[in-house]
Amino acid sequence: MSANALLRGETIGDDIGRLMRRIGAGARAAAAQLATVPTEAKNAALHQAARNIRGRAGDILAANGRDVTAGEEKGLGKAMLDRLALDDARIEAMAGGLEDIAALADPVGAVIAEWDRPNGLHISRVRTPLGVIGVIYESRPNVTADAGALCLKAGNAAILRGGSESFHSSGVIMECLAAGLIAADLPAAAIQLVPTTDRAAVGEMLRLSEFIDVIVPRGGKSLIERITAESRVPLFQHLEGICHTYIDAAADPEMARRVAFNAKMRRTGICGATETLLIDRAIAPAVLSPIVDDLFSAGCEVRGDDATRAIDGRVLAATDEDWDTEYLDAILSVKIVDGVEAAIDHIARHSSRHTEAIITDDPAAADLFVNRIDSAILLVNASTQYADGGEFGMGAEIGISTGKLHARGPVGVEQLTSFKYVVRGSGQCRP
Repeated sequence: MSANALLRGETIGDDIGRLMRRIGAGARAAAAQLATVPTEAKNAALHQAARNIRGRAGDILAANGRDVTAGEEKGLGKAMLDRLALDDARIEAMAGGLEDIAALADPVGAVIAEWDRPNGLHISRVRTPLGVIGVIYESRPNVTADAGALCLKAGNAAILRGGSESFHSSGVIMECLAAGLIAADLPAAAIQLVPTTDRAAVGEMLRLSEFIDVIVPRGGKSLIERITAESRVPLFQHLEGICHTYIDAAADPEMARRVAFNAKMRRTGICGATETLLIDRAIAPAVLSPIVDDLFSAGCEVRGDDATRAIDGRVLAATDEDWDTEYLDAILSVKIVDGVEAAIDHIARHSSRHTEAIITDDPAAADLFVNRIDSAILLVNASTQYADGGEFGMGAEIGISTGKLHARGPVGVEQLTSFKYVVRGSGQCRP
């Protein structure tokens, strides 16, 4: 089958299996080379890719226009279209993200810890690449740049399977990355984009345990559930982002108003957007209606419990399902609670362990909140929209892991490494 046919997504059955095994084998060979590639070469590839993205901004926007038009015709929701759409600022952010990643310290070969034993052995724990990383994602074309760059910086080969929604945008971005690899004399298979929209490619990828060391899924609940159920390859887990903001009785009302609005409305379609607002009963009469005013003015639907609706009758009635829903849209559920303990209890029942925030001037309440809640990211007096590797100084992120094994929270270059022990002696023999 021709390359053009692959790029149109016209691949079925055995062709997909052979395609994915070729991609996997190429990535495995590239990973062996990348493990010892000098930092300067990786950085050169990233800087050239950034220049390519800026130089081809028009091509990227044209391709993205095709994707957005197709998405609108398919009836994609507002949140999905927001994730998909690119503009000059987002393209510049992609290019800047590559440069930020290049500026990070190279984790490969870094000594995490070292010590001497009484018998004279010197032991060190040293960072090493994971190997081959598969990334399966929906909608967001910028993930192509972020994921490819982070994997490369950490000495890993990357196999990227973007969603059909962003197929054309991701294709041009991939061309920019590939040209960067060539300019730095790095293996072309170091970063590969699966060149088909056929969903069978995802199934094949999940079975490539011979070639892929870990898979990072980024997408909606149905995609994550499928990958979790079917994958034979270890995963960096992230199911969904049911994030909470709690306004404590000791909160500054104006701060609470600003932060609550930003946490919901800055970008409603990202996993760090607040989906449930919890308000201490003691402060609710003072802070609720101004917050609702702001949300209504911005076109946000507000759903609340009986206590919320008793304070502000404009609020719609919430159902039990609302507390367990990741809206990814301009919808917010609100609940009045009896203090920080009640807020913690609600979060324990309904959180997806992604991100939670408390607004308070009481250090004791803040400490109780962050110590008792078992989520990957906890914020005090700041918006949940900061749940982002770039905002953490990681350059970018490949995703946010809500699991507890190996990586948790934003997955950056350090989280894309493992380690090995190096033991140096002078002829010791164990008695």
